[in-house]
Amino acid sequence: MVIARVLVLCALASVLLSGTARADGVSSGADVQVAQTLGTRDLTVILRRMDIAPGPLHVDVVTHTGSAPGTLKLRASTAGTTFSETTVRLDGKPGAHAAQLRVDQPGPWELGLDDGTDTASIPFIVPARVIPPWEKATFGGFVAAGVFLVLGLVVALRVRRPQLALIPAGGMVAALAVAVTGAMLSASTPPPPAPGTALDPTIDNIQDPYANAQMSTVDFSRPPVNLAVRSPNARAGALAEVRLALADGSTGRPVDDLLVHDNALIHLVVISPTGRLWHLHPVRVGPGDYRMKFTPPEAGTYAVAAELARRGGGVQLLRTTLDVAAGTDSPADPVPTGAGKRVIQGNPVDVEIRPGTPTTITARFGKADLQPWLGMLGHLIVVGPITGDHRVGADAAAAPTWAHVHSMIPQSPGMPGKPDETVAAYGPDVPFTYTFAAPGKYRVWLQAERDYTVLTVPMEIDVPAEGAPQ
Repeated sequence: MVIARVLVLCALASVLLSGTARADGVSSGADVQVAQTLGTRDLTVILRRMDIAPGPLHVDVVTHTGSAPGTLKLRASTAGTTFSETTVRLDGKPGAHAAQLRVDQPGPWELGLDDGTDTASIPFIVPARVIPPWEKATFGGFVAAGVFLVLGLVVALRVRRPQLALIPAGGMVAALAVAVTGAMLSASTPPPPAPGTALDPTIDNIQDPYANAQMSTVDFSRPPVNLAVRSPNARAGALAEVRLALADGSTGRPVDDLLVHDNALIHLVVISPTGRLWHLHPVRVGPGDYRMKFTPPEAGTYAVAAELARRGGGVQLLRTTLDVAAGTDSPADPVPTGAGKRVIQGNPVDVEIRPGTPTTITARFGKADLQPWLGMLGHLIVVGPITGDHRVGADAAAAPTWAHVHSMIPQSPGMPGKPDETVAAYGPDVPFTYTFAAPGKYRVWLQAERDYTVLTVPMEIDVPAEGAPQ
């Protein structure tokens, strides 16, 4: 009897202590940060973590230096229907502007942005709370064991044939075996395919991602994306709207399954004929339809590279060119040159570069007050080898190497999660490690953020051939 009572207490304690777990297959528990070049404004939209729906969706809109004042309308919609909307007033000062929307159910949603002239749409997922199968087995096993135990005690006390109590006792042992097995296997059971990452998100697979947990022979990868860039009226010195059309390389249909990769749907790098660089983030206005605006300072051929990640297809780099007609040209500043000793923000950096050997270039940006930008401490764009003169636009488009290198954010004790741009506590050193595969002349641009201003430092690096003096 004493042993039976102990088993009852253990079962009840297990039932009371077992909680509800979130689904492993849903992207939940973290903020979502998405950079957007909306018209002439560079924004970072931060969707704060949601615990459960229905509930509030907290959104921060981070503006950068030079962002014009105005109003920004936010809409939360699902299945093409707007559920809630609010307005954010931008006062022209850089920083975070808070807003709150509401969502009523888990599943795929879209956050709409509208500044009165330009619009954008950001897909996101509202997670559901789901009990994993092994937790259901553990929970149900202990409950069943408790029921069988009570039943066995009743049979033993009320029935003249006590041996009949062995039947519920056997059921109790079987239920305990199921519960213990479920608890032991929970750590080694692989998670199901994640809706939104490997699978197209739907309300069904977000509410029950384990329905897709069976082994499948289907290849979830997608074909490469074809990129077409159009801006027929682009002129030097005038604001140009650039349209990006993304099409599936197999079917030719519009691509609408991009993932947020390094805090953006698309990282668009544009290089002018004289070597100016823009690191922009086109906004989604429809399936396969992305747009951005910028003012090209000079006429000629611009090199364009789009970095994106497609659901199940990995990261892809697409390259093309953009022709800009003559207009009001603005001469570019000369690009810093030199080999061996680099000068970045007034501080010397000694770099010994050999092809095929990892090289660490450390940029020193003054004080330890840098902010994360696009989830990173810094960015390094590498293009080369360049064989032409300083009219590098067309030459850069044909360069063998285009690289986007990151300087990671160091771990900070006591700071949970991944910091966003509202935290300014990093630097001054920003190291980048990269291996130049071949000798030649390279154009590089180092980027970091301070006071909501993206700092871009251009450089020219000569990588000597093997055996050549530095």
